[in-house]
Amino acid sequence: MTSATHIPPLEERLGLEERRALVAGVELRYFTGGEGDPLVLVHGLGGSAANWVELLAAASARYRVLVLDLPGHGGSGRAPRGAGMSHFADVVAGLIEHEGAAPALVAGHSLGGLVTLRLAHRRPELVRALLLAAPAGIATRTRAAQRMVILAGLLRPGRWVAPFRHRYAERVWYRRMLFQRWFVADPLAFSARATLGFLEGPLEHVDTRTAARAMLADDPRLDLEHVHCPSIVLWGARDPQLPLDDAFEYARRLRARLRVVADCGHLVIGERAEACLDALVSLEESTP
Repeated sequence: MTSATHIPPLEERLGLEERRALVAGVELRYFTGGEGDPLVLVHGLGGSAANWVELLAAASARYRVLVLDLPGHGGSGRAPRGAGMSHFADVVAGLIEHEGAAPALVAGHSLGGLVTLRLAHRRPELVRALLLAAPAGIATRTRAAQRMVILAGLLRPGRWVAPFRHRYAERVWYRRMLFQRWFVADPLAFSARATLGFLEGPLEHVDTRTAARAMLADDPRLDLEHVHCPSIVLWGARDPQLPLDDAFEYARRLRARLRVVADCGHLVIGERAEACLDALVSLEESTP
């Protein structure tokens, strides 16, 4: 593991170029690289662009990748006070337009899945196809889930463990302690690189509560029938946060293909990145 005193810049670790732009009133940080059809990656609540690190090398060899820090997350500025899910979708739409990347393959994880669904509903001309990796929005409407999200937002546990990530990411006990109960099924399959990727953002976040409130207030089921682009729903069979019933409901309402990944938890984009890439390739090959 690289010593904490010689940590290369994030863009070097991701293998992409860092850029900034004012998009929908937000000072947005994003990363780009690769050649081919455009692919936009949207992380989950409390995450950052670095969450996709396990996928990026393979993806940038095949696609022109755009991966952003959502408003309030990572190196991006705050969303306007009281912003709803539509604003987060508009930020992604603005980035696609800013980079001339339409129509794009769009992948969203957890909260990011909810954002991309709202994007596909509001701006269908920008979205060629959707990969929804354990999207939030159904089970997160329950009171128990809402209490958990609010508590996590108040405590922000990531900021307490993130400072030690470069020292201990190689240690299985560290990955098991941080991720196994709530996020992953197999800490051995969750690499040190993925661990660093998911712990990259918490020390930079300026406001994750706005995104959390927007997520809890949004019910995507009201509009799913209006999302017509080809879609794949990807789900970890042992997701401890979102039940598999949600996967079936999303797939049914969207008329989408469902792929359930064996022995995998909620962080499917890090735990089984190869399943994400395979789904993206399948979407690409099935769309004009």
